[in-house]
Amino acid sequence: MKMIIGGKWVDSESGQTFDVTDPATGKVIESVPKATEKDVKSAVDAAVEGQKVWAQYPVWKRAEVLYHFLDLVEENKKELADTLCAENGKPITEARAEIHNIHIGFKGFIEHAKHYYGTIIPQGTEEGQDKNLQLVTREPIGVIACVIPFNFPCDLFDQKVAPALMMGNAAIVLPSSDNPLTLMKLTGLLVKAGVPDGAIQCLTAPGAVKEAAVTDPRVHLVTLTGSTAVGIRPAQLAAGNLTHTALELSGNDAFIVLEDGDVDLAVEELVWGRMYNTGQVCCASKRFLIHNSLKQEFAEKAVARIKQLKVGDPKDESTQIGCLISEKAARKVEAQVAKTVEQGGKIILGGHRNGAFYEPTVIVDVPKTADVAVDMEIFGPVVPIIGFDTEEEAIEIANKSVFGLSSCVFTRNQKAAFRVASKMEAGGAVINGASFFRAFEQPFGGYKNSGIGTEGVYSTFNEMTRCKTIILKNIF
Repeated sequence: MKMIIGGKWVDSESGQTFDVTDPATGKVIESVPKATEKDVKSAVDAAVEGQKVWAQYPVWKRAEVLYHFLDLVEENKKELADTLCAENGKPITEARAEIHNIHIGFKGFIEHAKHYYGTIIPQGTEEGQDKNLQLVTREPIGVIACVIPFNFPCDLFDQKVAPALMMGNAAIVLPSSDNPLTLMKLTGLLVKAGVPDGAIQCLTAPGAVKEAAVTDPRVHLVTLTGSTAVGIRPAQLAAGNLTHTALELSGNDAFIVLEDGDVDLAVEELVWGRMYNTGQVCCASKRFLIHNSLKQEFAEKAVARIKQLKVGDPKDESTQIGCLISEKAARKVEAQVAKTVEQGGKIILGGHRNGAFYEPTVIVDVPKTADVAVDMEIFGPVVPIIGFDTEEEAIEIANKSVFGLSSCVFTRNQKAAFRVASKMEAGGAVINGASFFRAFEQPFGGYKNSGIGTEGVYSTFNEMTRCKTIILKNIF
């Protein structure tokens, strides 16, 4: 498969390629171009020109093009889901759901764009302005580099590319090298749908090569989802040109069950909020803070419930938990679990790795001083259980982390629910549900080292446009 630069399917100027493999089997699926800095420059050249053309399309016409794209996605949904499942290792049922989400996400941004109105500051709102009218408008920010991770490539394509295009920008898609194929196909469908040459492109660029897009002064916004470690470097580079950044980064979300919490509900939400996508979710619940009076019951019921889940071949219709994105990723989880055990934890379920597969694992007796209880994010199906005695202690443990992406609390007491939710230092707080909650409409983003800015229908247009005030002086 080739990259898309300037509306054309092309090889890298170097002629080099790299393989994309199925993490479940280790087999090569496809070879893709290994983009160079020269390729990135060519893409930015094309984006600058393509954006000028696309920005001239009225909103209704941009909407027509993107709705045509959704028709093409519907026609190709089986191929897209099969590709995503193969290159990502997520169960085929989850892959289909993610392809379906393209319709939800794109429609949300398309329809919001039709009603993204300007503002008028009327005359006389302040002394000295009795004769002046101020029109507050939004204009495209320009060229946007969209850096997309491996775990939910299509969902994050929706969150970045749809609003970029609807606001008249050009988008350069930079997918993860682990699984770029589905996004390459989606970009091709946008070109086929009628997005002008250069206004949408996709480059398969290894990590360091992506920096060429970040440092190019003609790129006006870098929107990146990934780990905090991955996000800091682009933020530093972008600062050199005062390039705007929107960063959705790591999380180590606290899952709090207070003394009166519904344990059965919490266990069901654990399955959704920790096992989905084999635990490879930024806003997954990752630290399970359980009141000491409920800790044993919660652990026993969690083990019993998780044992019911089927781990297996991602392509099998009955599989509920697949593999991690790579054997390297599974080895990292394996090492993190070993460290948690060294620091006092006890494994009561799982704890074994087989290639890129890592068993769902439950660890009890984890001290609140353990790395996993603070800043060590485990990107896999691992449930570390940490006890607490008081609501204040739970909040203290939760907020001790440098991360603050999302959070959650289980309680039957409405006042306690809102009290804890308000005290959590995180961008989201779910009451009686896992922290893994992200609707396309909501402004999603974190506190502290979990990111800068928010993403979603509610707020992304503000990130992807420039604000301009046109003053009608002495109009009255």
